[in-house]
Amino acid sequence: MKIKAFKAWCARPDLAAQVAAVPYDVVDTAEARALAVGNPYSFLHVSRAEIDMDPGVNPYSDTVYGRGRDTLIRFQKEGVLQQESAPQLFLYRQTMGRHVQRGIVACCSTVEYENKIIKIHEKTRQDKEDDRTRHINTLNAQSGPVFLLYRDDAVLNALVSETENNAPQFDFVAADGIAHAGWKFQNPDVVTRAFLNVSVAYIADGHHRAASAVRVARERRALNPGQTGNESYNWFLGVLFPASQMQILAYNRLIKDLNGLTQSGFMDAVSARFTVTPATSPTPSAPGRMCMLLGGKWHELTWTIPADTRPEGRLDVAVLQERLLAPLLGIDDPRTSKRIEFVGGIRGTAELEKRVASGDHQVAFSMHPTIVEQLMDIADVGGVMPPKSTWFEPKLRDGLFTHVLG
Repeated sequence: MKIKAFKAWCARPDLAAQVAAVPYDVVDTAEARALAVGNPYSFLHVSRAEIDMDPGVNPYSDTVYGRGRDTLIRFQKEGVLQQESAPQLFLYRQTMGRHVQRGIVACCSTVEYENKIIKIHEKTRQDKEDDRTRHINTLNAQSGPVFLLYRDDAVLNALVSETENNAPQFDFVAADGIAHAGWKFQNPDVVTRAFLNVSVAYIADGHHRAASAVRVARERRALNPGQTGNESYNWFLGVLFPASQMQILAYNRLIKDLNGLTQSGFMDAVSARFTVTPATSPTPSAPGRMCMLLGGKWHELTWTIPADTRPEGRLDVAVLQERLLAPLLGIDDPRTSKRIEFVGGIRGTAELEKRVASGDHQVAFSMHPTIVEQLMDIADVGGVMPPKSTWFEPKLRDGLFTHVLG
């Protein structure tokens, strides 16, 4: 596949820790405002610009997008962000406890996305696409990277290791304890050529960012019939990681009610569809198992799957949806149902226990994390994973690298 070096706008090294911000879509407005308070350089002032406006402002109003554009321009003028003098590729390393992942920051082809060389595994929502499309067009920039993975390549691994031995461009530990470091590749052309041996890449996180960048590219191509294909709008900002370094956490489920069933009646119905035993731990020990919290007790659910089941149907979250949530609880579309809530595994099972004990939810399900090979297998056959199947951690930070569209 093709990647491209670009003249990135990078956070000034001594301000990188202040600029770096969590992705726009993992926090709501109140959380974003709290994270940015007292920090005028936080990139949340660009990605969630409503935090600098009246609390009642519509976050999807033209004034909010315009405010984000103005802040980005101001950051550029004031040197908070500095543009590289020549096209570059970067190494971006994240360390979370004992887990380390090393990604290559580059521009990826919107055409290869359209041609399924860059593969997806989940559907996008129109409203979220509309939001990021307007954001890219108004800022004339992609302000947050798409998180991609590829099957490990020995040559690329060696190039990354060689670069990591040099002095980093930035190196800091964020308030949440996750360490971030970045380097420039000394010979980006060598990395670009090595990537030609990678046949496909997979979007891990950032489907809406990628789909929106492709929409912008299509719109601008239509206005530029004489294009060459190398225009900046034909490329989107990504960080590409080898699959072996990915860390996927569980995405757990909380259900508000039992759809009119008593606890005993619900347990009987579950027992007719699964093998149910007392759980020795609230966390499933392997794929093909899940733990259910009901009536203050944890239960382990196991099952068998027909051999001819498609890869996406083998996922634990798919089994839960098809065998329990839809037929027993009437949750036919978890994307839109108000009776289900998804809890990222980083919060742990203690969060499930707290929420059920409060009475706000009646039952919870602790899931085993999806395995990265499952994600790739599903994407390879054009399958779509159920919503909230994966929680990648650590998340990429916004603001460290920005791709301006000309």
